[in-house]
Amino acid sequence: MTRGPILVVDDEPFILQSLVYLLEREGFDVVRAIDGEEALERARASRPSLIFLDIMLPKRDGYDVCRTIKSEPALRSARIVMLTAKGRDEDRARGFAAGADDYVTKPYSPSRILEVARAALGISTARP
Repeated sequence: MTRGPILVVDDEPFILQSLVYLLEREGFDVVRAIDGEEALERARASRPSLIFLDIMLPKRDGYDVCRTIKSEPALRSARIVMLTAKGRDEDRARGFAAGADDYVTKPYSPSRILEVARAALGISTARP
């Protein structure tokens, strides 16, 4: 199976850059977007296997982006991880109802992001 890139969507430049750096350092191909509209454009163009998606975004929020991606046949197989400061039970339930596969609250550790990425992409973490 061919694996697509990881799409990282966040409107905070520092968070976006740090996630991109972390994932690229581990050898992942990464595409970035800073708002909901750009996220959909990049997803349609790159066909990502995994999307780290903030909820509070300009133009279209993460819930809407998630629902749209999961409704499009060419994109629905992408794993979506909501990555957000919104950690209440209601927020989590809304994320999963929109189609998210996982939900990670900020602040998070770099090791948690890599663990989630590897699990979502089916990459073993076992060392020889």
